[in-house]
Amino acid sequence: MKKFFTIILCIGCLAGNAEDKKAAGYPISPVPFTAVKISDSFWGQRLKASREVTIPLAFSKCEETGRYENFVRAAHPSDTIEVKGYSFDDTDVYKTIEGASYSIQTFANPELEHYIDSVLAIVAAAQEPDGYLYTSRTMNPAHPHEWAGEKRWEKEEELSHELYNLGHMIEGAIAHYQATGKTTFLEIAEKYADCAVHEVGDQPGQACVVPGHQIAEMALAKLYVLTGQQKYLDLAKFLLDKRGYTTIKTEYSQSHLPVIEQSEAVGHAVRAAYMYSGMADVAALTGDTSYIHAIDRIWENIVGKKLYITGGIGATNHGEAFGKDYELPNMSAYCETCAAIGNVYLNYRLFLLHGESKYYDVLERTLYNGLISGVSLDGDGFFYPNPLESIGQHQRQAWFGCACCPSNIARFIPSVPGYIYAVDNQDLYVNLFLSNKAEIQVEGKTVGLKQTTRYPWSGDIELEVEPKKKQNFNLKIRLPGWVLGQAVPSDLYSFTDRKQLSYSVKVNGELATSELTNGYFTISRLWAKGDKVEIHFDMEPRTVKAHPLVEANRGKVSVERGPIVYCAEWPDNDFSVLSAVIPKKPVFTVEHQPDLLYGIDMIHADAQLLSYNTQGKIEVKDVGLNLIPYYAWAHRGSGEMAVWLSNDLSSGRPVQPATIASESKIEASHPVKAISAINDRLVPKDENDRSVPYYHWWPKEGTTEWISYEFDQAKTVSSTAVFWYDDGPWGGCRVPESYQVYYRDSNGKWVPVEATSPYTVKKGLANEVSFKPVKTTAIKLEVILPEKHASGIFEWEVE
Repeated sequence: MKKFFTIILCIGCLAGNAEDKKAAGYPISPVPFTAVKISDSFWGQRLKASREVTIPLAFSKCEETGRYENFVRAAHPSDTIEVKGYSFDDTDVYKTIEGASYSIQTFANPELEHYIDSVLAIVAAAQEPDGYLYTSRTMNPAHPHEWAGEKRWEKEEELSHELYNLGHMIEGAIAHYQATGKTTFLEIAEKYADCAVHEVGDQPGQACVVPGHQIAEMALAKLYVLTGQQKYLDLAKFLLDKRGYTTIKTEYSQSHLPVIEQSEAVGHAVRAAYMYSGMADVAALTGDTSYIHAIDRIWENIVGKKLYITGGIGATNHGEAFGKDYELPNMSAYCETCAAIGNVYLNYRLFLLHGESKYYDVLERTLYNGLISGVSLDGDGFFYPNPLESIGQHQRQAWFGCACCPSNIARFIPSVPGYIYAVDNQDLYVNLFLSNKAEIQVEGKTVGLKQTTRYPWSGDIELEVEPKKKQNFNLKIRLPGWVLGQAVPSDLYSFTDRKQLSYSVKVNGELATSELTNGYFTISRLWAKGDKVEIHFDMEPRTVKAHPLVEANRGKVSVERGPIVYCAEWPDNDFSVLSAVIPKKPVFTVEHQPDLLYGIDMIHADAQLLSYNTQGKIEVKDVGLNLIPYYAWAHRGSGEMAVWLSNDLSSGRPVQPATIASESKIEASHPVKAISAINDRLVPKDENDRSVPYYHWWPKEGTTEWISYEFDQAKTVSSTAVFWYDDGPWGGCRVPESYQVYYRDSNGKWVPVEATSPYTVKKGLANEVSFKPVKTTAIKLEVILPEKHASGIFEWEVE
């Protein structure tokens, strides 16, 4: 096996040495994160939390949730083993090893390295003689996982995830080899890759399939660069070229069309972002420009019509997918953490292909907002979706049964230093701003670079240039779009104020000038030790509006400062932030709070609060609104949060007066946290509205269920109205077969009400039932679920 140790392809950013760019294929070369030492307070805290908390936590969860035990069982298969969990659980082990390997490279940890060796011994023992390694089948070949199929690769295009497991295995193996020089994991991965090369293809006896969940394409391209073996690149290209031509053709997995014919981002957002990134890798290595044209079109669709202001992607939980153009709901936004990571991967690769700063504008927005919101500041809590609005139903969790996001965060955060710089011959790109020291190869010569800044809180950056000897090169400094008056590189979002921020660049105290090329300020000179570059970006709070076709944000604005998107959260405001109205011309002040949420800049503004009084009239009250960075929300308990704030009466949501329902205690046959949705006074606009919270009985089907309100004292009631949740045709909930209202009598027994109007089970409407008045301390719905579906409730009102 031929190895090129110097060819390094980091997670997502393909971080290889500059002189290896031809091997990686991209015109622009990454600077490996191992060449960058972070001294930044903002990112230093994140890296420390990842190293000391997230990675150890992920390993411990792999152990306690049976991930390791799956490999042990696969090494000793039996037809009595019950195969549980998900078919991709193996990848949590691989991803955590990957993140730990990155960490080891910058912070030596012999104890952790030894631990990884012990885990790899378990993994190796589970591998079949021909290289196949998929514990969901191997532990019980006679009765494999229900998603696995009876034969290898049979269900690959559905849910077996065999190639997905291979992809993450390769990624982890390359990182481990890079970190330690050991071939243990790499040999396991190569054997599985060779098995796939032998068994997957369009030749007789092969399985002609494409991945149901993409990532193998990226991984195989990396393996090709590392080993020089063409077969891996050929398989990566096969998996892309056959998509749209095999048995399953669906938008969900982007197999509805051949990849080069696609122009819209559709389906599962993580699958999509990984596929587009794989297309970029293969295009760079093969020169196939049809791939590039396709992903350029798709990128325009994402950034112009499907990108959240936080940089998140994926509008709906139905298929964890992109929505329609301009479909960007807030409270029900999915914005999976893994999808944000995928968005970074894609934009980074497009920068390496095209050299334009607009890709980094999207990358930076995603990185500072919709990505790091997915992990708590302490590194021990995780969001799967990252909504832009909440009434308290969202909280980070320590782990998930489907744990792709925590383990993905574990592998991504340690790789962040690899995104700061890049090189193309004489061009040295400065793309991100954080304090660090780096040694960068520019035309084969080492250039030291020291960056000092308080970014993202300050727009002042100092660069100290330290070439070994005097050297000519071009220092290309990215001017962020937000400095130049462009919120995103499209008309999807735009600033509403008329502010014109300024910037300046000085070299050794002298003001420098440059025409901007592709968004970069270029300084071309003979650089010498001690040269200093001072960069200043004006950094002020700005208000942003969405394109008018984004229905969810009409009459609203968001607030951002520099790369940071802000939100209003309940601990900082003693009123409903969802009912606040921000002025058309707000006056902002910024206050640095070093002891809050590991140090933030809080933004203050005047606002007004709308509310209904007891007579149903709207009242207005002046309030002070306090905003924190979006990434820092949900660290202080459950409550309201909003990124988009009303600045027009058309979008105002006055505080509702208390109702019998809103003040009731809820109990149910299926108690879950989302139960609070039924009395939050938020109702859907129509039968297709999924933007408000709901409660459901899934996965129960065909059963009789119940939900009740307990009153604090006896009340007289005579009607109810139910808004049923129905996510057909694709989801698991439908309106119920029927339901009945009961009240608790003086003897504590449940008695049916005497209805004076018919029961209805219509979708998207208030299903009202009137009955003879009863005085009671509790009322209950008894619901008969459809035979093959569950049911749910948006809102249950009582009068």
